[in-house]
Amino acid sequence: MKKLLLAGTALTAFALLAACSNGNSRSSNGKTTIEYLNYSSSPTYTKQLNQMVSEFEKENPNIEVDVQSVPFDTYFTKLQTLLAARKAPDTFEMNYENFVSYASKGVLLDLSDKVKNDKSLDLSNVNKNAWNASTYQGKQYGMTEDFSNVVTFYNKDLFDKAGVAYPTDSWTWSDEQSAAKKLTNDSAHVWGTYSPVTMNEFYKVVAQNKGEIYKNGKLNINSDANVEALSHMAGLVTKEKVSPSPADMSGQTSEDLFLNGQLAMVHTGIWDFATFAKAPFKWDIAVEAGNKQQATHFFADTVVVSKDSKNEDASYKWAKFMSTSDKAAKIRIEGSWNLPITNSKAVLDEYLKQTPPANREAVFKSLEYMVLPPVSDNWQKLSVATDAEFQKVLIDQETPKHALDNLQNQFK
Repeated sequence: MKKLLLAGTALTAFALLAACSNGNSRSSNGKTTIEYLNYSSSPTYTKQLNQMVSEFEKENPNIEVDVQSVPFDTYFTKLQTLLAARKAPDTFEMNYENFVSYASKGVLLDLSDKVKNDKSLDLSNVNKNAWNASTYQGKQYGMTEDFSNVVTFYNKDLFDKAGVAYPTDSWTWSDEQSAAKKLTNDSAHVWGTYSPVTMNEFYKVVAQNKGEIYKNGKLNINSDANVEALSHMAGLVTKEKVSPSPADMSGQTSEDLFLNGQLAMVHTGIWDFATFAKAPFKWDIAVEAGNKQQATHFFADTVVVSKDSKNEDASYKWAKFMSTSDKAAKIRIEGSWNLPITNSKAVLDEYLKQTPPANREAVFKSLEYMVLPPVSDNWQKLSVATDAEFQKVLIDQETPKHALDNLQNQFK
């Protein structure tokens, strides 16, 4: 899964530097030029983003958008470097986890008044959950441009060959594990299922088991429900051996293995529709299996404006276009990018018509079980420490309970 958590630990210092920033936007040829730093178009969707820029500039002939696309893995390092150098772009992209951290440190422009006073802004036809992901303490610090979730991708050819029934919306952990055993073929280096054993996956699996990372505002990571959740995740690798270990993957991604026909199932995001479009086998998707209940990831990307931008109005127009424009929404749909926040039936019908996968209804069904990432001041440190502890579990250096006890004692 590509969507990893990363929150800048130096944001407080950056906020102080930003207070004395002169901004990094500029005007040329009588036009206002705004900068837009993003990660979600890199590397697959640069064509679609360029189309959006073209449409925006047609509607706003006095504004030019200077785009810089950076891979997600290095994006926040790049952004922090720009902030530290007092060269923040006018507009930039945020995922939900980092949005909260940046908003709380005063780096972002409060757009509440602009939204309130914008008579042309129609919010009656947007997904409210996605839109609200750009608010912090009741204020609008960004405009959500898209959202995505995670589903179970499965190789229909491998299922057919093994004589295993396809996943259904009612599957449980036990159902998936049972199918994975039948689909695993050691001699062919084929594994039945895969999901990363990381914090980013763990908080969702915890929710599927009716557990919680935080309870009443306090860390509760080593609860019985959470130990059971981690035992299930790690056990697929270490005990059942139906999921590849880090050594088995040998530096390959889960996407690589799925495309190679070596994974019968993989839990990843709908952003991989384009990645798997030309797979040499038939595949489809299903709602993820649950245990005591179902729970699925919900990710949202937001366009924010730097608090120190000298081009607030132009930047707001760009954020608004990316968030609510039907033209931008259609480009996303046609390119199989993440979902726009529109509830327009006409736009979404086009999404449902596209194949593969055939079962795109599973994307919307999964929204009924969405869970947001827990967010706290030390979430990044906790996530890094959690991933390190989980690696020890995967190589049998620690039990799941020992790993979670260590984290509880370290971060309580």
